[in-house]
Amino acid sequence: MVTLQAAQAQMGATHSSAVAAGLVPASFGNDGAAIAAARTGVAIVDRSHWHLLRLTGDDRASFLHNQSTADIKALQPGSGTDTVLVTATARMIDLATVAATEATLELVVSPGMGPDLYRRLDRYIFPADRVKLAQISNDYAILSLLGPASAACLAQIGLDPGNLANFSHRSAVLPGAIDLVVRVQAGSGLALPGYTLWVARDRAGELWEAIAQAGALPLGESAWEQLRIEQGRPKPGCELTEDYNPLEACLWSAVSLNKGCYIGQEAIARLDTYKGVKLNLWGFALAQVVDCPAPIRLGEDKVGTLTSCVATELGAIGLGYLRTKVGGAGLSVTIEGQATEAIDLPFATRDRIH
Repeated sequence: MVTLQAAQAQMGATHSSAVAAGLVPASFGNDGAAIAAARTGVAIVDRSHWHLLRLTGDDRASFLHNQSTADIKALQPGSGTDTVLVTATARMIDLATVAATEATLELVVSPGMGPDLYRRLDRYIFPADRVKLAQISNDYAILSLLGPASAACLAQIGLDPGNLANFSHRSAVLPGAIDLVVRVQAGSGLALPGYTLWVARDRAGELWEAIAQAGALPLGESAWEQLRIEQGRPKPGCELTEDYNPLEACLWSAVSLNKGCYIGQEAIARLDTYKGVKLNLWGFALAQVVDCPAPIRLGEDKVGTLTSCVATELGAIGLGYLRTKVGGAGLSVTIEGQATEAIDLPFATRDRIH
């Protein structure tokens, strides 16, 4: 039985302690081709360094509903959603993806955030609550397929996803493999078509090999970071911090304004009611990488902050917050002396949905 690491090594994986602490491949030596595949074909990325939490018990939906921004009580088994975990003043902690089953709510949370979120959520579980919280990161590997050919790739290996709505999921057995059960959840983690696959950690190598043999290009963490910034998915320590709220991060799609009370609800409701969103997240193309955080200037005035920046084959790209009142897409600004313009982001939603 091939391990995930061995399967990746056969495809040229290289690791770096500076990239996801060496837990997943930094690159396969094909970053440009892998990014192109994610945009126009199909790529596979190892997200096993993302953390997994599981809630069980009869009060699990009410509990998570009260701790995050999405309407968790509305979820049915087989459905899911993105939701933002926030402080009492609606400052961001993390963006999580939820999968609801008959007996559980399971969360994919950002790399490095599992222990902190476990402690934070555990503090709010009282003796009378029928809720149990567990860390299950060691049990599963998480792989994501990205690109418009993702469904065809899964169908080719016998895991046809059918017409799953976004965040919906189902489980199936990989043909030709004994008891290799895979959960297929619609959504790639970015604003690219794709699927996220849950599989027992000790069987992930078999699944990786099957997907690669069906034509998916392996994509390393360095390429994922380029896509994350290009797409506008906020990241803890950069855009997802207690300096900002979910509406400023353009995460309206993960926020329900009609669900009733939850931690941070009053602050978010005021921002919506009184049009009080003072910042918005935008993308920026640059000639070269700058260290973040960096001021964004309009003339001599600081009008925002660059929060992420990464090199690409065509220069550099960044994410940053701009003051709402100064403008948005197309606004000409300077960052560390480099002239650039604000660019809209595929992952961003800038108005209420729910």
